Amino acid sequence: MITLTKAEEKIMKILWDIDKGFIKDILQQYPDPKPPYNSVSTIVRVLVQKEIVGYEAFGNSHQYHPLITKEEYRKGQLSRLVSDYYNNSLKQVVNFFSESKELDDKELDEVMKMLKALKSQKNE
Repeated sequence: MITLTKAEEKIMKILWDIDKGFIKDILQQYPDPKPPYNSVSTIVRVLVQKEIVGYEAFGNSHQYHPLITKEEYRKGQLSRLVSDYYNNSLKQVVNFFSESKELDDKELDEVMKMLKALKSQKNE
């Protein structure tokens, strides 16, 4: 899975939200101050080269659309993170969150239920 820059991710998030659009449509979704049109256009062309974004031509204009889903990208990034920083160990990931105390009791209960369900599926 390819890793995107922050600027590329911003554009992808917009495209995932709007499904498809021209550069002007993407720019409309940016908060002020908006980046220059040419900057957004350049980043979108890079995403096309990376085969993350496709387009349909309408004369000299192009309507862009994502070629991967947000879920596909998210799964790839999470897998990369777990692989690169946690030695592919779910145990290390859970340990990180438990040590950093970022899970409240409700979330911890939900995680436990999910892990029990996963264990049950594996034992079937």
